[in-house]
Amino acid sequence: MSKKAIIFDLDGVIVDTAKYHFLAWKELAESLGFDFTEEQNELLKGVSRVRSLEILLDIGNVELSQAEKNKYLNEKNEQYLSYIAEMDTREILPGIPELLAFLKAERIPFALGSASKNARLILENLKLLEDFNAIVDGNDVSTAKPDPEVFLIAAEKLGKNPEDCIVIEDAFAGVQAANSAGMTSVAIGDPEVLIGADFNLKSTKELTIDLARQLIK
Repeated sequence: MSKKAIIFDLDGVIVDTAKYHFLAWKELAESLGFDFTEEQNELLKGVSRVRSLEILLDIGNVELSQAEKNKYLNEKNEQYLSYIAEMDTREILPGIPELLAFLKAERIPFALGSASKNARLILENLKLLEDFNAIVDGNDVSTAKPDPEVFLIAAEKLGKNPEDCIVIEDAFAGVQAANSAGMTSVAIGDPEVLIGADFNLKSTKELTIDLARQLIK
């Protein structure tokens, strides 16, 4: 088995669930009487559900009691879960099926390190749950990225030293977390946003077998 291991973030790396969060927030905004755009949705990236609601209410200039906030948070989550319940293998991002097949064939262990509390459900719908050697999600951690906790737990579960782990991320906080953990960081997305990564790729299509060989050498 390879000395190296790979830790994947979920959203934006394996699959794109951000669009479903956007749709659920948009429906909530409309029910409160205002519109919510994709540009405004950028403000919610990597932000907790509670803080996201506060930002949304600021945009709509709406004030709610704590009880009302709790009700809407639950409604938003139920709506989001109804969307991800419909997900299937067609939603896996380009390049990922080939990469995972290569890692399995070469016996290179890989884990999921995600803030999502629905990570296992999503992987199950994508028929990928059994492929991962370890899964660490929002239910397993006490601190969010950029704290490295999620990746350090994943390394421990894989039985690997942090310096032997390669993290694939699409968020700046995730890149920071990987770097703080002493791991190699591979960022998917805009290099001007994802600064500090060891490798920058435009999309998952660039996660080729050749790159994987280079990373695990």
